[in-house]
Amino acid sequence: MHTKYLIPASLLLAAASAAAQQAPTVKEAPLRAHLSFLADDLLEGRGTGQRGGDLAVRYLETQAAAIGLQPLADGSYRQPVRFQGTRLQPGSSITFSAGASTLKPRLGEDVLIGTGSGRAEVIFDAPLVFVGYGAIAPEENWNDYKDADVKGKILVMMVNDPQPTAEEPNRFAGKGYTYYGRWMYKYEEAVRRGAAGALLIHTTPSAAYGWNVPATSFSLERFHAPGGGNLVEGWLSEDYTRTLFRAAGFELDALRAAAERRDFRPVVLNISAHSEIRSSVRQVEQFNVVGIVPGSDPTLRDQAVVYSAHWDHLGKADGTDRIYNGAIDNGSGAAALLAMAAAAVQKPAKRSQVFLWPAAEEVGMHGAQAYVANPAFPLKRTLADLNLDSMNFAGRTRDIGVAGAERSSLHDSAAKVARQMGLKLAPPIPDLSGAYFRADHFQFAKAGVPAFNVGSAVFSGDGHFEFEHAHDASAASIVAFKRDYHSVKDEYHASWDLSGMVQQAQFTLNLGYEVANGKAMPAWKKGDPFSFVKR
Repeated sequence: MHTKYLIPASLLLAAASAAAQQAPTVKEAPLRAHLSFLADDLLEGRGTGQRGGDLAVRYLETQAAAIGLQPLADGSYRQPVRFQGTRLQPGSSITFSAGASTLKPRLGEDVLIGTGSGRAEVIFDAPLVFVGYGAIAPEENWNDYKDADVKGKILVMMVNDPQPTAEEPNRFAGKGYTYYGRWMYKYEEAVRRGAAGALLIHTTPSAAYGWNVPATSFSLERFHAPGGGNLVEGWLSEDYTRTLFRAAGFELDALRAAAERRDFRPVVLNISAHSEIRSSVRQVEQFNVVGIVPGSDPTLRDQAVVYSAHWDHLGKADGTDRIYNGAIDNGSGAAALLAMAAAAVQKPAKRSQVFLWPAAEEVGMHGAQAYVANPAFPLKRTLADLNLDSMNFAGRTRDIGVAGAERSSLHDSAAKVARQMGLKLAPPIPDLSGAYFRADHFQFAKAGVPAFNVGSAVFSGDGHFEFEHAHDASAASIVAFKRDYHSVKDEYHASWDLSGMVQQAQFTLNLGYEVANGKAMPAWKKGDPFSFVKR
């Protein structure tokens, strides 16, 4: 238990007064009201392409107007986001032939499959090739493909990155995750290499979540950019992968060990797959909600700081009454953004402030990607994106999480704001779950805009927070929530202590004002991969 010190009330008041000179005060009552509504059964989990998602957008845009946010140039608070929805249909299957054996895995238990091609029916045969981690990282002098021709083949890959060694303790961010470790990158690389598809080998340590997370996603409608994706993509359970590889005369652990070396070369597995994937396919239009507080400085107002929090969750399961309410993920961030916007309109900063509620984060960050492609302010005049996703519901803390801020000068600004608020920055911890690449701010970072996610309850849910009171119970509730992540148990509770959520929202708003009123634009730290991106 952390019992290092208690901050005197006089110091807290003085710190709050200093912070107030920068930003107005975020209030708990509206935040709680917005959260309880957004997470209500009435909104049916705010599913992408579902009625509940439409209700959420309508609520957010009416609240934006009532608060006094300015709309986009076309007079609307809505920004269209277009993509395809694909849902696996009965009769779909994949079977494997390995030598004289034919293996028929159980869908949902041994294997998960879907298509990113946008085609209603996909029937084909293809050989399997093991490509290790499936990574091409020039800065690491790493290429898992070498000169192998994998066109038309199904690639089997490990999740995560090549692991550090005694000789190279910092390769691929050491024990942390890089984008090369994410399932999204691996599917994208398979498309770039002309493969027919990709199957990822699941383990809880490597994926940083249990089998239930991808199983839930693949049981629901999945979303892709229009056409051009993999014919088949999915996951293999670790146990089934062992069985499949042994039928072809290979040992999974031996192949894994080989894949940790730079001289690894793709391995033809002597396994062929027959895939029959039948899907319902539809064209989907969703909407980001965008509201603006124009800057007060006539020279600087054409520059902007963006605050973002996705409005969507997993929605309502087909044919059932099962609702994935998504109270914490991400009703909390969406509600906090409304409360922050209500404060910001009372005292504009020198630069403009954009409040962005992206669509479709849970299904591939399509909303944030659409905003970055068509921003309210050009990216070269966008100073930062401060993202809120899955916030603290267990009480005030003495520290604040800023993982990812260290990549840019935003870290120095965050430290200054923390001091003003009588807080300290939470100690850095390895990014073992790839959290930096799993939320909407990453789309901004990919485009060259300094960005990070402020203090997530899910991805920082290891109990390291220094809570002001009842530390054991508060930390335990945060850790316990990780078991409810992406489950029907993520529901709103009126008993929650939202003082910590308000604290996070206030810190984020204060940081936004620090940047929006500052003299210089934030910059990436020299050598960070995103510092090479031109915008």
